[in-house]
Amino acid sequence: MGWTVDPLQLAPVAAAAAFYAFRVRSLGRRVPRRRTASFLLGLALLVVAFVTPLDSIGETRLFSAHMAQHLLIGDLAPLFVVLGLDARILTPLLVPRLRVLASPLVALPLWALDLWLWHLPVLYDAALRDDAVHALEHALFFTCGALLWTALLQPLPGPRWFGTGWRLAALGFVWVAGGVLSNVFLWSNHPYYPPYVHAPRTWGLSALADQRVGGGLMLLEMSVVVAAVFVWLGLRWLREAERRQRLVESPM
Repeated sequence: MGWTVDPLQLAPVAAAAAFYAFRVRSLGRRVPRRRTASFLLGLALLVVAFVTPLDSIGETRLFSAHMAQHLLIGDLAPLFVVLGLDARILTPLLVPRLRVLASPLVALPLWALDLWLWHLPVLYDAALRDDAVHALEHALFFTCGALLWTALLQPLPGPRWFGTGWRLAALGFVWVAGGVLSNVFLWSNHPYYPPYVHAPRTWGLSALADQRVGGGLMLLEMSVVVAAVFVWLGLRWLREAERRQRLVESPM
């Protein structure tokens, strides 16, 4: 249960850091420091998820630790990475496929499908058994999370119809999709994943109690993040409404 170094998972983090450093240097001071700090925080969260004991404990002992790792990889790290991006930074990657995948009609159902499929016991257990499958799981969690936040926060211009009101509604979908899954774990009467049933008991937690802790962590984290983004979008919506009202009331 020590620290681990997995090149298969750390190499993309290093590549992303190198790409971002190159773009920031080429753009000069036009990239606000808060964006750079946010992007680096997102990458730091990935490193924490991959190299700290959270990784080994989550693989071998505790579902709740594994859930915490997945929340870092699939939700928090993508959120901060996307907050660190804008169209100028992404210019070399502005390809049609990226715009299609970042469309809300694609990104939201893709994120939900990815979240639910990887928590089916057959796929979840396969990821625990095989390092390559585990790396694929993590890569898809991060990618789908990044597409989700790209659609909602729009570092790239989104569809005209997908204004702030629609983004608030989409955020509700995110909360429901994640909340339902977290409640499945929180209120289940039996553990779903055999590797944790047969794992050594840690901190006196039974497999079922551990699973419920994992569900509670997921519900708490998603509720806090969704609430924070909801407030941010809501304030933006109010500012937009005030701006439109001033335009209507201004003399011709």
